[in-house]
Amino acid sequence: MSKKLTLLSTALLVATALLAQQDTSTHPLDEVVVTANKIAQKQSTTGKVVTVISKEQIEKSGGKTVSQLLNEQAGIVITGALQPLGSPLTLNMNGALSGHTLVLIDGIPVSDPSDVNNNFDLTSIPLNGVERIEILKGAQSTLYGSDAVAGVVNIITQKSNSAKPLNVNATVAQGNQNTFRGNVQVYGTQKKVSYNAGYAKLSTDGFATGYDSTGKGNFRKDGYTGDNANASILFQPSKEWDIKAFTKYSQYKAGFAGAFSNADNYTTNYNFLTGTGFQFKKELITLTGNYQYNTVARNLLTKYGLDAYKSYSDFGEVYANIKLGKGFSLLSGVDYRYGHMNQPYATDTSIHQTSFYSSLLYNSNHFNVEFGGRYNSNSRYGNNNTFTLNPSYTINDHFRVFGSIASGFKAPTLYQLYAGFGSGNINLQPEKSINYEVGFQEQYTGFSDRLVLFYRDLTDAIDYNNNTYQYFNYASQTVRGIQYEVNIKPTQQLTLTGNYTFISASQNTESRVTNADTSYNYSLRIPKHTANITIGYQVTPSLSVSVSGKYVSKRYDAVYGLPDVTLDSYTLFGASAQYIINKHIKLFADGQNITNKKFFDIYGFNSIPALFNGGITLNW
Repeated sequence: MSKKLTLLSTALLVATALLAQQDTSTHPLDEVVVTANKIAQKQSTTGKVVTVISKEQIEKSGGKTVSQLLNEQAGIVITGALQPLGSPLTLNMNGALSGHTLVLIDGIPVSDPSDVNNNFDLTSIPLNGVERIEILKGAQSTLYGSDAVAGVVNIITQKSNSAKPLNVNATVAQGNQNTFRGNVQVYGTQKKVSYNAGYAKLSTDGFATGYDSTGKGNFRKDGYTGDNANASILFQPSKEWDIKAFTKYSQYKAGFAGAFSNADNYTTNYNFLTGTGFQFKKELITLTGNYQYNTVARNLLTKYGLDAYKSYSDFGEVYANIKLGKGFSLLSGVDYRYGHMNQPYATDTSIHQTSFYSSLLYNSNHFNVEFGGRYNSNSRYGNNNTFTLNPSYTINDHFRVFGSIASGFKAPTLYQLYAGFGSGNINLQPEKSINYEVGFQEQYTGFSDRLVLFYRDLTDAIDYNNNTYQYFNYASQTVRGIQYEVNIKPTQQLTLTGNYTFISASQNTESRVTNADTSYNYSLRIPKHTANITIGYQVTPSLSVSVSGKYVSKRYDAVYGLPDVTLDSYTLFGASAQYIINKHIKLFADGQNITNKKFFDIYGFNSIPALFNGGITLNW
């Protein structure tokens, strides 16, 4: 283990030892969350592992993207987050494969049916439009269905939180590489109606996507320009009813090139999302319904011509939470999903599935448990089931233990089923997993931490056969890991947050050199060790500053036809500052990779140089 990782880990452990004896009634890791069981509840009442990125953290990360902020969380690796804006993003949680983490926006699944792994492009979500993010780890297919093999990321967008009829929030920022960020948000409440509308702009000259290994190529910069708009309205005709409607639109254009390449390529991406929903609340029952329509269009322009990818999807659900008494409650629901794709050289086709799920929950002063199951009916492969058993026990005011045994699944994507030139395979079956988690959490005034051990066994994983040139169910993966998260506030002015993740992965798949069956004791681009630490200090009531460090151990990447290459470990440092002039005006500045460290997350592709950003936020 490198000296830099040792220093970061030692800082976490020393701080933990110094502060673990403080007493409390404050629970920093006991926020109210909604993702664990689709109902608002304290984290201490569920055995599920939930991490919350708060509004305060988001506001102090003005120079980052959603994917970059997620990339700093325990157990999450987003390949592409530190590449040029517009690069393809792959979200891996707890060492899982691509497409095995489900993304939600305001609790509703989002995806791109034309993508190989059904991944939703996080680039289309501006960070300044996000209220908070809840990260739910472990298999969550019982409540959330396909793709929730390793966990769920719920991106909760900003809502109207003011009784005033009109509020305006605006931010303007400028950074190096001619980077501009701007957004404006208008929101308010008038009698029984609340509304929110916003627009965001992000543009940059960027840097070269492909790495110039000769140092002589004078590679061109790959710029980016993107726009995002959103609007929502909430009508509350009575204290029992909430009725909502929402819409979001995003588009961007970005340059890109291949590994070690200076090709003049461009991608454009368009995403339109709209929907409606309701919630009915009485003392003993809460009934919720949602409908969402999502369409994506991606165009890739290269020297070979234009490749156009289009998809749309529908999602509808109705679920109820019923209080049965004596600590018992029942959550039951049904959801329907439809996906359609149209892309080059592939069949224009669709798929749909219907699911029924139910979970029985019991909560007492000390003991909590959830037991649930899901039945899924898919128009292509038929039926499958999942289950969840999730107990937790609160020992006293400071200590809690928890565990989980759950299964997960990922349905074959439309691309894998119907890709052109015969590479699609309509006989594919869903990928299946079994997950185990156990851990403990302790909480004191100014101190909280959590340790989690997890194990996942994935079978029938879908891989691409380079002999038959077709997708098939064969690959398997086993992952063991440890995560440690800590939050420390030794004084009113000083805070320290950190996390460490250890991943041990092995997988059986087709050799990338000989095309024979091969076992690997790692997963591509997934580090064995990662650590993140942030130290914040409130200098004055108006001025706050922070510094951060990120360590990533060596990884492996594929060069097909040759042995896998090793990507070196690296350590990055960042800094940020905020100055509040008054309740209407705030100044901010931040820097990423401030030492201008040269590093690689993908073989042959550049990662971010030193990036600096500063601006002003206005509130009325």
